[in-house]
Amino acid sequence: MNGQMMQQPLLISSLLTHAERHHGEREVVSRRVEGDIHRTTYKGMAARARRMAKALAALGVQQSDRVATLAWNGYRHMELYYAVSGSGAVLHTLNPRLHPDQIVYIADHAEDQVLFFDLTFWPLIQAVAGRTKTVRHFVAMTDRAHMPADAARVPGLLCYEDLMDGQDDHYTWPTFDENLASSLCYTSGTTGNPKGVLYSHRSTVLHTFAISLPDALSVAATDCILPVVPMFHVNAWGLPYAACMNGAKLVFPGPGLDGKSLYELFEAEKVTLSAGVPTVWQALLAHVESHDLRFSTMRRSVIGGSACPEAMLRKFGEVYDVRVLHAWGMTEMSPVGTVAGFKPHHLEMTADQRYAVMAKQGRAIYGVDIKIVDEAGAELAWGTETSGDVLVKGPWIIDRYFKGEGGDPLVDGWFPTGDVARIDADGYMQITDRSKDVIKSGGEWIGSIDLENIAMAHPAVAMAACIAAFHPKWDERPLLVVVKKPGAEVTKQELLAFYEGKIAKWWTPDDVVFVDAIPLGATGKMQKNRLREQLKDYKLPTA
Repeated sequence: MNGQMMQQPLLISSLLTHAERHHGEREVVSRRVEGDIHRTTYKGMAARARRMAKALAALGVQQSDRVATLAWNGYRHMELYYAVSGSGAVLHTLNPRLHPDQIVYIADHAEDQVLFFDLTFWPLIQAVAGRTKTVRHFVAMTDRAHMPADAARVPGLLCYEDLMDGQDDHYTWPTFDENLASSLCYTSGTTGNPKGVLYSHRSTVLHTFAISLPDALSVAATDCILPVVPMFHVNAWGLPYAACMNGAKLVFPGPGLDGKSLYELFEAEKVTLSAGVPTVWQALLAHVESHDLRFSTMRRSVIGGSACPEAMLRKFGEVYDVRVLHAWGMTEMSPVGTVAGFKPHHLEMTADQRYAVMAKQGRAIYGVDIKIVDEAGAELAWGTETSGDVLVKGPWIIDRYFKGEGGDPLVDGWFPTGDVARIDADGYMQITDRSKDVIKSGGEWIGSIDLENIAMAHPAVAMAACIAAFHPKWDERPLLVVVKKPGAEVTKQELLAFYEGKIAKWWTPDDVVFVDAIPLGATGKMQKNRLREQLKDYKLPTA
């Protein structure tokens, strides 16, 4: 016997329709590439999204065609999120921080038909326009007055606002199978060509429900959200969708991602919730500290992409009264898998004990199942100090890569994430390494993330990475690579002594190398593969 409920597909367009109908007056504020602050509402944005959906149809875009963007976080990019997916096409967010060769490869692999871009990336468009095989139209996301003076360099270049002005908003979002593809993101490709992850309407809406829950990101109509995480990086962790579902005010920073610009927006727009990678927050905290500032409304900051050092958790919490929601996931997971919220007994702990919980990546949100396995694939028990490879499954987790690249990625129906972690008795996961970054000394694993977090707690350290260096006896030993804070001084001996009492003695790095900068990838993560290449000839000191 089946239930007797209405059958209504879970479609991305329904999120914007809900926001327009029930939160139509809520603001969407954007710092534009043109230099000003733009204000609209969900009602205004929904009308423009419908107009853009008609413009896409006029350009010949059909169901499941890929439409690419090279754009910052802003209202026009948000309009495309809904106009493209809502009309049945596939939104493909390209990462503008990639090399032009990579962008050409990805656009060709995706078979993009139209490419929208912010004016910042006009030089990049000129570098790729003559090389892409399938892109029929390039569209500058601006008005006629701000079109590039040398627009003729890309024949047939179109203007976003001209397309918008050519249509009215009399458009009904089509209804189709919720399993139809909605958006496409590519992995960073650190170990080969990037691979595409193709999300569905169903997976996206379910992910939106899950991250909105109180023990996840706890998104509410009373929130004002500023996503620092780019809209070209896993759909800004789902926040453009969650904001519509819950009616939260949205603030987009555009290209202004420096500490000063972000702080000014936080204060002017009364931001309550933000999200980004640790490197962004380092810059923001440096600005706030140097000017003796405080946050008047921001009380929650989602930090993911890479492990958040406990020193940063404490700085936000103890000095600025901002609670960090430590989260974990990946492109293949849409992306959120865990969030470090509290259980009731955590509230009875000391502050130090709670920070230790917050430093973990957290427990699985509803819809995600997690396990850790040993090298033979046997599942490991929770509540021990044993680390294992992390596997996940759920309705918004990848089944296979776009076009079947790399074959079947699953292991008995579970997706191997490439992370190494331990899980405590409460189900809280703590990432200890990436499988390709783990340091194996004398047959025993050493977690590089633990060593990095300790180094980051030293007042003279701005950034730290730990990599494996060859050792004639132990095969590998940890090498600490450090960027010092401006004007700060610390010796190798002082840093190594800083580890005393914090870890097992044999985990202590064998040496420290000071560098001007640690290479970062397009999403702000440390690129340890490049560090290993730079230091491949390094010889550890011998006793």
